[in-house]
Amino acid sequence: MDRFPAALLLFLVLLLSAAIGLVRAVIDQPDRYDYCVLGAGPAGMQAGHFLAKANRNYVILERNSGPGSFFNIYPRHRKLISINKIYTGRRNREFNLRHDWNSLLSDRPDLLFQRISRDLYPPADAYPRYLSLFAEELGLEVRYGVDVGRVRAVQTPSGRRYMLTDRKGTEYSCRVLLVSTGLWDPQKVEFPGRDLTEGYEAVSVDPEDFVDQAVLILGKGNSAFETAQSILGRASRVHLYSPSPVRLAWQTHYVGDLRAVNNELLDTYQLKSLDGLVEGGLEDIAIVRRHDDQGPHPSTPPPRRRGRRAGGAGPRETEGEGRGEGRKGGGGRLYLTLADLLDNQDVRNGSRVAAANLPAYHYDNFSLRQPYDRVITCLGFTFNFSIFDGSARPPNSEVARGRLPAVSPWYEGRGTPGLFILGTAAHSRDYRSSAGGFIHGFRYTVRAVHRVLEQRYHGNRWPSTPLSVTQLHSWILRRVNEASGPYQMFGVLGDVVLLKGSQCEYLEEFPVQALPQLPSLAGHPVPQGGLLVLVMQYGLNRSDSLGPGRSESEWTQAWRSNFLHPVLYYYDRLPTERDMRRRPAGWPLPRPKAVHHMIEDFLTEWDGPVSHGQPLRRFLEHCLRTDLRAFYAETCFLLSLTHRRPPPFCQRGYLERQGVAGEARAWRPPRDEAPPSGHDSDSSEAGPSLPSYLSPAGTSVSLGSKLEL
Repeated sequence: MDRFPAALLLFLVLLLSAAIGLVRAVIDQPDRYDYCVLGAGPAGMQAGHFLAKANRNYVILERNSGPGSFFNIYPRHRKLISINKIYTGRRNREFNLRHDWNSLLSDRPDLLFQRISRDLYPPADAYPRYLSLFAEELGLEVRYGVDVGRVRAVQTPSGRRYMLTDRKGTEYSCRVLLVSTGLWDPQKVEFPGRDLTEGYEAVSVDPEDFVDQAVLILGKGNSAFETAQSILGRASRVHLYSPSPVRLAWQTHYVGDLRAVNNELLDTYQLKSLDGLVEGGLEDIAIVRRHDDQGPHPSTPPPRRRGRRAGGAGPRETEGEGRGEGRKGGGGRLYLTLADLLDNQDVRNGSRVAAANLPAYHYDNFSLRQPYDRVITCLGFTFNFSIFDGSARPPNSEVARGRLPAVSPWYEGRGTPGLFILGTAAHSRDYRSSAGGFIHGFRYTVRAVHRVLEQRYHGNRWPSTPLSVTQLHSWILRRVNEASGPYQMFGVLGDVVLLKGSQCEYLEEFPVQALPQLPSLAGHPVPQGGLLVLVMQYGLNRSDSLGPGRSESEWTQAWRSNFLHPVLYYYDRLPTERDMRRRPAGWPLPRPKAVHHMIEDFLTEWDGPVSHGQPLRRFLEHCLRTDLRAFYAETCFLLSLTHRRPPPFCQRGYLERQGVAGEARAWRPPRDEAPPSGHDSDSSEAGPSLPSYLSPAGTSVSLGSKLEL
């Protein structure tokens, strides 16, 4: 009997130990999700909305205490350059997003950035407030204060997963990782004397700190010009130096180039008021401090020297003399020189800078021969690759000097299946060619990624709208006049029409560079009838954006359009990856079987019956090999009596009693019409029904209805 209590006690001890071990195992088990979104900036919040709407198991992890922390610091001078155009003369939500560069996509018509700011160029502090409002009103699952320091991939019995470890040691496990961390780390270029410069991220933003100072800024992007503009009224002179000439956004049509809101220095440069721009390589220069600050002044003619000259191209071989300004302050002033002129370590350290170490000693007309009080680096930002170990690190892209990760056309990291790059960091797909690095562009690419995920992991095909071919003409005209996605992501996102005889499937905003993978990414097989792809493009003929003859107005010359305009490509088969690689330079797609440019329009309104509607109809008839003309009831009656097979429009709308207009009045879209029910900025995910004006009765009075040719 004495053994029974001892055995019972031993059993209870073992049971308690097992329970403690189980509890520890549960505590140590990482939080498991289907989707982890890394970063609560605009791209992360946009992804969170689509995941929440689809009822997916997800979490957004943010290292700071609130969303959009980038905008708490940048831009340093606190003015955004993203357009916030509130008044467009329209009430159509989808159209208005063409001119609202800050709002995110949602089902809430009131959840727009204009609730926070009504300025055309809003203050930067407004954006974190908007993101907080967006997350709160949509109930997004965000965890703040989670500073992820390591990302790795592991293989589990259920497949590949990503493990995220924060600075506290907490782990998060997910099947799909959506990286939306943006670009935070300042881009650095190594050259002697870089430690004497100040970075854009830390330089003073008080203009009074630059009173009567000479300032050299390395860089010619928007951050460099933003910095220069803030001190123009205080600094004695401001010079900007970089390898490339300044690129103006209104000339290149790339919103990342210099915007007019920041370019006041161009006036003071061209009107010769002491400020200026100079070109030269950053790797070839050095910044040195001269403590005696006597300037270069040779007592005897110097030897002839060879080297590259800042402000000029190719080698130079000159001699001359010059003298710098007097020094300001006790520390000596800064000079830009050529690294080749620093012939020993003491000179490179700045302790023995002689006149012969400065370019003006050898060339007295050297552009940047005068000393500076401050040198500021404004060289942009780079993606933080350091948190990814070898199993999860996407490679550097071949564009943007490797500052961005390389991604596939559907934004999946190269060599990292299940890891997708969102937002600014995914700009390598359209760097310097579209708006994918900016909110008004990547809000649409995030939606495209979500649709890819829905097809791959949940079997939900890319949303599509079934149409009769007699409705296709009017539907395309509606899209080119309203759709904001292809308008903002020109040349990158396009509408795909799958042709199935008398019917077709219309897919909106597919990444056109992923066209060869359309069946697997979208879940729609390509029919034997082929497909049409609708994209928006700028012309390839570079012209003076403000000069005479800058635009075309004759529809027969539509292919020569310079400004943004719709282009349709017809393929009788799906292009292959080889076709995509061999596409002509500057083309978003391979050479098609047929192509149609809609003439550019000053008002961006492609609704002219003669210039837009009729040429489009004839192109569709050519591709579909059918008559797409629209008729009135009287004409359909006559054709039914005189033709064995009347046109499809009459067959469908008149003989099958679906309705045709009986009066000779062409339909034209009202400018202030609200979007049809079910069609908004996020409409196609819900599989909307046809709007009333594209019902079978309505299509009979499309733009080309009076052109019975």
